[in-house]
Amino acid sequence: MRRILWFRHATLVASVLLLVGCTDKQRPVEPTPVFNAAVAATTSMPELVRQLAAGRGIVPLPQTPFVRPALVQLGQALTFDKILSGNRDISCGTCHLPAFATGDGKSLSVGQGASGLGPGRSHPQGVFIPRNAPPLFNLAAMKHLFWDGRVQLGSDGTVRTPAGSKITPAMARTFEFGAISALGMFPVTNRAEMRAGSGNELADIPDADLNAIWAALMGRLGAIPEYRQMFEAAYPGQHFADMTFAHASNAIAGFIVGRMTFANSPWDRFLAGKDNALTSAQLEGAKTFLTLKCSICHGGSTFSDEQFHNVAVAQIGPGQGNGESRRDDFGRMNVTGAVSDRYRFRSTPLRNVELTGPYGHDGAILTLRGFIEHYSESDKKLLAFDPSTLEPALRGTLLPNAAAILAQRDTLLNGVVLTNDLVDRLMSYMTALTDAAARDIRSLTPDRVPSGLPVDRPRP
Repeated sequence: MRRILWFRHATLVASVLLLVGCTDKQRPVEPTPVFNAAVAATTSMPELVRQLAAGRGIVPLPQTPFVRPALVQLGQALTFDKILSGNRDISCGTCHLPAFATGDGKSLSVGQGASGLGPGRSHPQGVFIPRNAPPLFNLAAMKHLFWDGRVQLGSDGTVRTPAGSKITPAMARTFEFGAISALGMFPVTNRAEMRAGSGNELADIPDADLNAIWAALMGRLGAIPEYRQMFEAAYPGQHFADMTFAHASNAIAGFIVGRMTFANSPWDRFLAGKDNALTSAQLEGAKTFLTLKCSICHGGSTFSDEQFHNVAVAQIGPGQGNGESRRDDFGRMNVTGAVSDRYRFRSTPLRNVELTGPYGHDGAILTLRGFIEHYSESDKKLLAFDPSTLEPALRGTLLPNAAAILAQRDTLLNGVVLTNDLVDRLMSYMTALTDAAARDIRSLTPDRVPSGLPVDRPRP
């Protein structure tokens, strides 16, 4: 009997997934499954969807690592304390606001030297950060961080970063949560994001001397008795004098893991066996998602294959200094050096995705529906991109590089056409990926931080 059930499962999944073959001439149409009618007649819709999900490797989130309460408390303070910025004018939480689902509601973030919060934040010189602020949800399950994956967890379990050997073995041993533990090491060194170009002792340190920047930050924190106590409480048996900024970055990760992991969406309850966890529209949307090409790249527990794809998103903003214009962004190529990786960015995780717009590596697409629709004839969407939808300061920054992007567009997108009905179904499914507890997390913003600097909190 077990062999018969396995054969039915394998036949069902394999035949349905024939619909989404990766040939260049494939045109995804109304997803009418092509599995054996006799098998379909004895398969309920919930069972079908679960089998399709299993075939795509879509599984529940792994169990959240335990995080010491004292480490969470330290990480929370550090996340929202402007003491970590050169001119003490911005914190990590300024661009990753709980009030905006750990983002800022902007296409491109605005870093140090700016004023305002959320969509209204602006810089007096019109300076933008080159990429959209990615959400912080469920990062313990991710192995590649940042849009280009420059911080990643290797197959051997080691964390790889742009800093290379500057993160010493002792520092690396401090990392408790994988790649996310190294995440906080880098925004603090970036001049546009946090360190500033002048006006403080951090800015005076050469860009390449990361260890001196990190040491100077620990000097700031160590001058505050409350921080010394919090660090030693978070790392029992260790003295603050022996700690490095890796301890601070790991604490920020502990806060994110401990307080920003959400695994109780309707989809999670459905995977756990509750057939009625999804509405009929969400269930139909799930089947659509799983029988189209969407689930090829958006799989796993986070709905990201953690691979890098060129999905033909328009390039706006200052870019990463690439190309003749110096305003292009070559994406993953900046990490690997491989021309084949040009314009490739990490697949977006989809958990809580309805809360986390704008979308794309540079936030060029403002709405979730617009982002789903973009995948339908994405070549035409790119060529017809209308910058007037962007905030005024970005409308003149569209780079005329569509031909270069399309020359390396992922062939998986060839021939993809989505009708309005299919988009409706996919939108319904996206709502099933939202944990209700993630809809309002403003309570994660502390009332105060040990430095005594003001905490950024958008007004309701």
